[in-house]
Amino acid sequence: MTTRRNESQPWQGGWYAPAQRMGSPNHGSRPAGAVIDLIVIHSISLPPGQYGGKQVHQLFTNQLDWDAHPYLQQIRGLQVSAHFFICRDGAVWQFVDADRRAWHAGRSHYRGRDGCNDDSIGIELEGLEGLRFEDAQYAALSRLCAALARRYPIHYIAGHEHIAPGRKHDPGPGFDWHRLRSAFAGSGVMFPPTERRPTGLQAFTN
Repeated sequence: MTTRRNESQPWQGGWYAPAQRMGSPNHGSRPAGAVIDLIVIHSISLPPGQYGGKQVHQLFTNQLDWDAHPYLQQIRGLQVSAHFFICRDGAVWQFVDADRRAWHAGRSHYRGRDGCNDDSIGIELEGLEGLRFEDAQYAALSRLCAALARRYPIHYIAGHEHIAPGRKHDPGPGFDWHRLRSAFAGSGVMFPPTERRPTGLQAFTN
């Protein structure tokens, strides 16, 4: 079951009103005293490079048919989640209350701290690492990050590749960090030191 919250109220508890809600069972309590000061940007598509289906939603809700595609055998039984998922058309889905601990970062280290799931918000972009993302996704992402920064003491925004270097590579070189950073000019929010603009990459069309 999915619901859309009243957009006139940005937050209802840890739920973002403009997002479509689909609750995931894959979450838990944050440690006592955790300060939610990090947003982690990811990218995902299932199967890789195929867009517009519901496989990501099904993965985050433990309803994925592992036999639907050969690739899915590689991740059979995986139980993960993210707080948010932004589709290619800019639609925003929320799977976990932002006050809760989602399972998106895995083994990770950033800001001198291990275990980034404990004090971060995870946002997945529908896409393939190394390829470009859509204008609608950047617009939705900027709005969402701004809303998160108004509710939580967000001081850092980084990619999965920055908090788990060598193990993860998303969102990859196709993601335009400068574009997101421009939305936070003068805010004091810190971005990865290895920002780069996408170069020589072609937009991926399914």
